[in-house]
Amino acid sequence: MLSNKDEPEDEKAAKTTWTATLVLTVFSAAIGGTFQYGYNLSIINAPTSYIQKFINETYMERWDTGLDTSQLTLLWTCIVSAFSLGGLFGALLAGPMAVKLGRKKSLLLNNIFMLVATVLMIILARFLVGVNSGVSMNVQPMYFGESAPVHLRGAVAFSSAVFTAFGIFLGQVVGLTEILGAQNLWPYLLASNAIPALIQVLTLPWFPESPRYLLIDKGDRESCECALARLRGGEVPPSEMEEMLQEKERLTSAAINSHSTAKTPWALFKDKDLRTQLRTVIAASSAMMLCGNDSIYFYAYYIFLEAGIPLQKIQYVTIGTGASEFLSSILSNFLIERVGRRYLLIGGYSLMSFWSFVFTIALVLQSQGVAGMPYLSMACVFAYILSFGLGPAGVTGILPAEIFDQAARPAAYMIAGSFLWICLLLVGMLFPFIVKTLGNYCFLPFMVVCVVSALFLGFTLPETKGKTLAEITLEFDKKNSRALWSLEVLCSQLPLRPNA
Repeated sequence: MLSNKDEPEDEKAAKTTWTATLVLTVFSAAIGGTFQYGYNLSIINAPTSYIQKFINETYMERWDTGLDTSQLTLLWTCIVSAFSLGGLFGALLAGPMAVKLGRKKSLLLNNIFMLVATVLMIILARFLVGVNSGVSMNVQPMYFGESAPVHLRGAVAFSSAVFTAFGIFLGQVVGLTEILGAQNLWPYLLASNAIPALIQVLTLPWFPESPRYLLIDKGDRESCECALARLRGGEVPPSEMEEMLQEKERLTSAAINSHSTAKTPWALFKDKDLRTQLRTVIAASSAMMLCGNDSIYFYAYYIFLEAGIPLQKIQYVTIGTGASEFLSSILSNFLIERVGRRYLLIGGYSLMSFWSFVFTIALVLQSQGVAGMPYLSMACVFAYILSFGLGPAGVTGILPAEIFDQAARPAAYMIAGSFLWICLLLVGMLFPFIVKTLGNYCFLPFMVVCVVSALFLGFTLPETKGKTLAEITLEFDKKNSRALWSLEVLCSQLPLRPNA
């Protein structure tokens, strides 16, 4: 292996810049990918009351009677839950699509769900929008991780989180009453997600497929070299090509050649060598939704109202929450190749633990009428979202691409994505009951999740920055060996139970 001192000059130069093709590939894939997840998560909030009114009026026209509050709430819960259920279905669909069709073609065909959703009824439309988000949340980070050079892999893959945050922010802006958030415009607001889909359909075909997919899955070295040359500015880096060929040979020697079926989720669960990696991505994906970041978006309305923000102005202040996550994700994109994945994750969850604790104290004191507490609560809302965007929001999606090989990667994303969407569904359904039961202490469960996540990832996740898959696997093996040795020492020190 070449050291930095002995590295060829052309590869040193390549490390200093992003090529135009790589930048445009990222934009084209993300604008119709994770951007859609953030955008569709956001735009449903503004027209909530209008949609409920429309549902009630439609029911009245057909059945000559209106819906009571509990029935309307139940129907609205079904609409909201349809998005998460669609996401779960999309996450399970993403693996087979990525293997059979390739990363780029999967993203292109995924737009069919979004375009069909624009002309269907609300519940079915939200389900299909969820399917689109579930596929893109899995396939896009996979595509980015396999297309980026090692030294830019984190920054490129983190772009998925940047576009998610941008989607949330833009959805909040478009949802303003002066734009598409008015009562007579909400159907156009929900249908506006067709625009990013069309942009992707028109632009992504011009960019290359994942070089790793072409070489390892398809066995097409010529197409791989062509794609790699386009993404790297005209030349094929010998070290990258060599590393991919070594991975291909390793998989071939393990009887998983370039023409065979990739690992299934069940096969991945049974693989003892990858059990620690699988536990790590499951924990990270689950924590990303169980940490309560999405819930705090909904809670922000109440906080801003209590802080004395005029009702008609809250929609403008709420935009600040989306802007906070967007700005912190951009900052994290610059930090990830300097600080590393592990420290961003641990630091993000540690900060979120602190702010949720302060937030709980502020809510308790606020209920007792202590002056200034509503403003402290506002500060905690923004700080919590900033901390989430700084690490967990983006690093989580990178992990399966970095710690699993080509054969296991699609299955790993299927499993991680499934846990992510199931946890999102659970939090969405349980949060109102948590608020009702715990009141001002409703964010303590999220604090526990953040503390446990920081500790677990701190003990199990090695740093992956700038390392090849072989080096990362070796780090996991070392951690496993140390954990096993500690367990053996502990067992040896336990007193033996005397015979009866």
